Amino acid sequence: MSRFLLLLAAVAPAIALSVTAQEPQAPGGRCQFQFEPRNPASLPRVNSIQQPSGARHSFVGGGVRGFCPAQSITILADSVEYYEDTRLMYLIGNVEYDEPRLSLDAQRITYWQNEERVLSEGSVDATLPSGTNLKGPKVDYYRAVPRTRPQARMISDGRPTIRIIERDSLGSASDPVIVIANTVVMLADSLVYASGRVELTRPDVIALADSATLDNGRQSARLMRKPVIEGRGERPFKLFGTVIDIFARNRKLEFAIARGEGKAISEDVTLTADTLDFRLVDSKLHRAYAWGKSRARAMSPQYDIVADSLDVRMPAQKVSEVYAVRDAFAQSTPDSLRVQTVEKDWLRGDTILALFDTAATADTTSRAQIRQLVALGHARSLYQLAPRDTALNRPAINYVIGRDISLAFQNREVQTVTITEQAHGVYLEPIVSTVREGEPNRPRPPTQPAPATARPPESRSP
Repeated sequence: MSRFLLLLAAVAPAIALSVTAQEPQAPGGRCQFQFEPRNPASLPRVNSIQQPSGARHSFVGGGVRGFCPAQSITILADSVEYYEDTRLMYLIGNVEYDEPRLSLDAQRITYWQNEERVLSEGSVDATLPSGTNLKGPKVDYYRAVPRTRPQARMISDGRPTIRIIERDSLGSASDPVIVIANTVVMLADSLVYASGRVELTRPDVIALADSATLDNGRQSARLMRKPVIEGRGERPFKLFGTVIDIFARNRKLEFAIARGEGKAISEDVTLTADTLDFRLVDSKLHRAYAWGKSRARAMSPQYDIVADSLDVRMPAQKVSEVYAVRDAFAQSTPDSLRVQTVEKDWLRGDTILALFDTAATADTTSRAQIRQLVALGHARSLYQLAPRDTALNRPAINYVIGRDISLAFQNREVQTVTITEQAHGVYLEPIVSTVREGEPNRPRPPTQPAPATARPPESRSP
């Protein structure tokens, strides 16, 4: 032991990692290491070679422990190389690095004193004070230095995995967010930049993108270049866009905005627009806004609504109301059991309100049924009904115009029509053709249906 201490005393000036004065209270800054055997029972091997410039190249093998008391930094390694002229240190074999901002294990570390840069390689396992953990093949860590680098920075490529620990207002850790990407940049213990096949996973949501920014302190994230968010809750959904911004409160997803070719798919409805704004409650879609130059659209197997903007209200992620504003158009599919047609019923107006019955039925346990369609302002409507003669395979057609039109549905079939002001229209019943096979289809005089066959819409004036 005495021999090792003598040799270490001789080379200590050569492997000191700083020649500048320390700031005692500074959490960052440059360090001057002291060294001792990693295992006191087995003395390290020390060799120091003085260069013509007077600088020394020093080599210590057999297990070394270095520590910087002023900055609370400790390093352990099987061997150490230090080059005084370039102020460069190599830590090789079973390396452990620990400081208040970071603890990590690696197979080797390169430490540049001039830059306060710590490059870790080989099975790197790094943990931040919050508990956030990074595992990957390489981590490039830049220590915080007063008046030089106010925040610590980590860069990792080779597709690392980050486990971000989030804490609530009481300091309790919630479910972590897992981030996987080709390259990740972290500032301090909050801001994360990820690029290249980014995957963000938490128990209720998974997000994919080409690049992403996460601010753990502000509880926000931005996904860019073909991002996709997929809800994994009881009622799953998907959200697409060119750029998607996510905001949380108390570590729960609160709202998301998709800009540029926005598209959202849920069990009840598919929404498309230039911009989609979603509000969530308990990780379920609660309300959605859609607008943009390319128009907003809400689609389902039963209906299709288009307008300049949409307001979709869906408590517990089940659609209850849809407000379509400016040049609104809605079409729905008639019940194929009652009406044989390939055409759609449609309704047009300045504004359209669609109301849905969200109660489950025996044959539809997940999709809301349309209950009422109301067109306000310059309203027009065409809807199809079962013909009076049930032997015919063509529907009866009713076309009406008014200031406002309200269609009431039951089991997806129009039951009543209410027209307010300027009410007029036409009702057509199909008839049986009397033309024999091979006989030319000559024009026939129009047939006036009997009054009993007509089903004029109910109309009223205010």
